[in-house]
Amino acid sequence: MKIAMIGTGYVGLVSGTCFAEFGHDVVCVDKDAGKIERLKRGEIPIFEPGLEALANDNAKAGRLTFTTNIADAVKGAEAIFIAVGTPSRRGDGHADLTYVFAAAEEIADNLDTYAVIVNKSTVPVGTGDRVEELIRARRPGLDFDVASNPEFLREGAAIDDFMRPDRVVVGTDSERAREVMRRIYRPLFLNETPVLFTDRRTSELTKYAANAFLATKITFINEMADLCEATGANVQDVARGIGLDGRIGKKFLHAGPGYGGSCFPKDTKALLQTANDFGTSVSIVDAVVHANDARKKRMAERIAQALGGDIEGKRIAVLGVTFKPNTDDMRDAPSLDIIPALQKSGARIVAFDPEGMHEARQLLPHVDWAEDAYGTMKDADALVILTEWNEFRALDLKRVKSLLRRPLIIDLRNIYTTAEMQDAGFEYHSVGRTSIRCPA
Repeated sequence: MKIAMIGTGYVGLVSGTCFAEFGHDVVCVDKDAGKIERLKRGEIPIFEPGLEALANDNAKAGRLTFTTNIADAVKGAEAIFIAVGTPSRRGDGHADLTYVFAAAEEIADNLDTYAVIVNKSTVPVGTGDRVEELIRARRPGLDFDVASNPEFLREGAAIDDFMRPDRVVVGTDSERAREVMRRIYRPLFLNETPVLFTDRRTSELTKYAANAFLATKITFINEMADLCEATGANVQDVARGIGLDGRIGKKFLHAGPGYGGSCFPKDTKALLQTANDFGTSVSIVDAVVHANDARKKRMAERIAQALGGDIEGKRIAVLGVTFKPNTDDMRDAPSLDIIPALQKSGARIVAFDPEGMHEARQLLPHVDWAEDAYGTMKDADALVILTEWNEFRALDLKRVKSLLRRPLIIDLRNIYTTAEMQDAGFEYHSVGRTSIRCPA
């Protein structure tokens, strides 16, 4: 079947590529002509493992095409996915739905036969209703349905998440629309993937509830990490101890400098605004948002304390600036709070990230960028690990020690054990574990 994908950002490009891999004919639309030309040449604008090869294979097979012409994309499509950005609206935290409504208007102007218009973007409760109202007002006699189909993709593992998801959620009261969505996801039905059909508002809220719950788990284990440090306990063992409980689960119990990325920060804030709009309270989510913001700001203080408090003129090596590994995404990354705070206190930062430096150069001025991990370390007063890229997990510790002015590592991702750091002769500070003090 023919599918139109409006928007070639992270969600649109991954979803469109994977639908093409399912065997559908997918046309991806974007207003950015330069971006579309690059996609036609096989140049993928985001880093996501496996995406470039999969997109190019499906493009060569003729199942995945790119255009700026929405009329061509919509013509004959049985499903039209809206996968545009919904950033936090400046000032109040609401999701900005400008691009969603603009896409709906263009669909209305160009649709000529029945289609299901699917909100793939993360949108507040009631957005599907507003999209339907907008289209009906613009084209009163048009035959269509509006459905919600939120994405649950982890950056860095998006292809696998799409092809082998925990579940698919579809929100619609139309049996006609449900049948179209069943056909779209037929390969997953054959694999017995749980597909949950709900009403539209339930589907919209499910996305926000999922992200808020995961953000809560992260924030909870981060607060337990603080308590572990105060009491001498080990947060990794605490996480294992509670994660083995089937009611809790082990995922998202990794202590660190706070969550970031494109979803959790904006979605928790949007959920707060939705609750406010409907006159209810989500106080746990409110506490999570404030605790996470405060945590990221405190991380620079922890680094300074490890260096004795005064970091004026200190050279600090930083490994990793993206919010997580296997992505080039810098949105709300902890580094955007930590590095400027260190610079404000007079430190000189030398950093390296395998994929994020192109965007980071624009966001983190006055940082010196190295060509590799070891290039950050020469004569540095400390090494700070901010993102747990795999290539940082097996550093040559003898070489690290020889390059650093002082054998001091501040590991905010706990990718090394305290025992190996002690054996290697490092002063080692991590998260939620007892520090290894300055070697004798």
